[in-house]
Amino acid sequence: MRILGIDPGLATTGWAVVDFDNDSKPIPVDYGAITTPKGLGVSERLVEIYDDMNSLIKKFKPEYAGVETLLFANNAKTAMSVGEARGVVLLALEKNSIPIREFTPPQVKNSITGYGKADKKQVQANVKMLCGLEEIPKPDDAADAIAIAIATEVVVSR
Repeated sequence: MRILGIDPGLATTGWAVVDFDNDSKPIPVDYGAITTPKGLGVSERLVEIYDDMNSLIKKFKPEYAGVETLLFANNAKTAMSVGEARGVVLLALEKNSIPIREFTPPQVKNSITGYGKADKKQVQANVKMLCGLEEIPKPDDAADAIAIAIATEVVVSR
């Protein structure tokens, strides 16, 4: 099974394509981040995210996608821009008929570490271990996207 994990953001959207064999072992195929320049207007940045998402979908042909939901308490401006980026990600997935699963950060952390309040370093270390990687994927958003793909596989394969 091939899953596209996505950690949305306006400046940086982490993505990871992960295959799962019969043992449900995660095998990262590729990962990275869509970055948008600060100098562009919000609508231009959203178009770039949308276009790059469509390119990733066409290139890797995922069967499912996992997307992190918003969980912000203090910064409304950041929440709005992440929400807008999330919207174009969801639009690209829906337009390409990719089934979507959504997860809060604590749900992702729980599926990777067994503890919903794990810190970022614990999640990254577990992603490295679960995938048999030599080092923690960079940027952090890509490591988060791998974790989201793993959480998605757990739900989809039930």
